Amino acid sequence: MINTNLGKIAVYPKLVDSNKTPIIFLHGVYFDHHLWDEVIDSIQDRTTYSVDMPFHGLSKEITKNDWSLNDCADMLTEILNSLQISKVIAIGHSWGSMTILRAAYKHPERFEGIGLCNMPFEAAYPKQKRMFKLQHTLLFFRKFYTKQAAKSLFGKASLKLNPQLHDQLQRPMNMLTIDNIKQIDKKVILDAEDATTMIINLKVKAIALKGKEDYVPTPPKIETIIVDGGHISPLEEPLKVLDLIKTLIDTR
Repeated sequence: MINTNLGKIAVYPKLVDSNKTPIIFLHGVYFDHHLWDEVIDSIQDRTTYSVDMPFHGLSKEITKNDWSLNDCADMLTEILNSLQISKVIAIGHSWGSMTILRAAYKHPERFEGIGLCNMPFEAAYPKQKRMFKLQHTLLFFRKFYTKQAAKSLFGKASLKLNPQLHDQLQRPMNMLTIDNIKQIDKKVILDAEDATTMIINLKVKAIALKGKEDYVPTPPKIETIIVDGGHISPLEEPLKVLDLIKTLIDTR
């Protein structure tokens, strides 16, 4: 566990005897560090770290109530400081990407490169806010809610070919309380400020990736790889995500 401004955050190292720049992985809403297992298992030549984001996995001791995505960015910098990592390659999914973008924008010297998978960057529209309010009324029916969430997050073909993807969402979601989900959705999605200016003025090498059925738009001025599937590319197309990492490393 690492103490941060948000509380205690669980970090999972896979240590390798190498002087290559380490990689840190941040997951998105409703998942945990296991989202990256297949990708991390394929990386043998450098140390990697994966993180349980606030309220997810073992990161349950969150002490700050009025937090924002900027606090998440500070959390990432504090993790790097605690691990004594001067420079890192950071790979994120959704909320993880939103966090990495803000941290790299604020402290570009700490990042050798960043990979932004399925990153929302626009502010939520009033229609989206009304939709989430309606969806939250279904949280008491957790299995039904999770099934509907899976349909909106994964590509149709992905779920048809790999129905166990639903189980990979069900497991971490079962660890979240109703209040957790409502707070996370509010802070990460509904209250998120538009980050277009950060993307345009970013001073760190970045590559983005999104699914063909992903609900997020293509970020401006960043090389973007389009893959099959929806919003959960690390599970739907883990080899393509690994290719993104290799491309990012090869461009340095």
